[in-house]
This record gives sequence, structure tokens and C-alpha cells, in this order.
Amino acid sequence: MSDMISASTNKINFEYEFTSERGVISNKQKRDVPSILAVDALLTIKINNVLYFEAELAILEFYKALFKWKEKIKNDVIPEFHYYTIEYDDYEDGAILSLLPFSDKARVKTIWAEAELYNVFGLDYVVSEFCELEQKLRIDIERFFHIRLDSFLKHIPYCNSESKLVWAY
Repeated sequence: MSDMISASTNKINFEYEFTSERGVISNKQKRDVPSILAVDALLTIKINNVLYFEAELAILEFYKALFKWKEKIKNDVIPEFHYYTIEYDDYEDGAILSLLPFSDKARVKTIWAEAELYNVFGLDYVVSEFCELEQKLRIDIERFFHIRLDSFLKHIPYCNSESKLVWAY
């Protein structure tokens, strides 16, 4: 029996739990970068029910990376997703979290893997899961912290590569 699992049977599951208090940020702090970066959540990724990734992240920064990636999706062109944080500067091995499309499949990769897993997914499936994560995060962030993310987005810093810090919306 082969150890390889087909891409169509691989399943990914995202879970997150806000670790910051509800009152840590308000709409009045939409331009306050230290406050924005202080909003944390524990993100857990399981592949086929095996823990693949677990880390506490600056969740607004992570959300913006997902949002900006989702904006770049056009018709049948799916760009790579890479999450870097301005709070971490050792990217010699790559991004904290990446989605790497190829052909009609994609891999999820992290430099902080909890387990080495074969994780080739069907492209449509995994893109749908990442887009759903972005939508759920938006709703849950706005509800939990009582903020409007639209007014924060242009002020949330994020890195779109190892060396390029982006401040503009």
C-alpha cells in the first residue's frame, strides 16, 4: 500500500482563537500600528486531522495578507499566497505560511511545520478553503473586537516578500 495520498483526498482545516482581549483595539485606533500588531490569535492548521501548523500571529496583519492575495485572484489565475510578518525577520527558509499553486493542484508550506506531511491539494478546493478563511476571519474579527476592518486595512502593515514592507492599501 502506498504512503501517497491523492490530492483530491487531502483535507485542510483552519481554526483560530483570539488570544487578545476584546478591548485591545477599537475603531479609534485604526492608525495605531503598535495596537494593530498587538491583536493576536492562535492559528491552527490541520491536514487530514494531523496538526501541521500552530502559531500565535498578529491576526490583523495575517488577515490583510489573505485579503490582498484574494484581491489578486483573476479568472483562472491563482497567485501564490505568502504570509510574512514584520515581527519576524528570519525568512531564509521561506514564508511563515504559503499556498503554492501548480497546474490544477497546490501545496501549503510553512517554515514552522509541526509535522512533515504530504499536502498536495486540488487547486479549487484549497483556494476555496483559503478564501473561506478570509471571509470567516473578517466576520469574526469585526464581531469580536467591534471594529470595521475597512477603516483599518490601509493602516495595517504587511510584508509581501522577504524584503518588502508594504504600508499602502
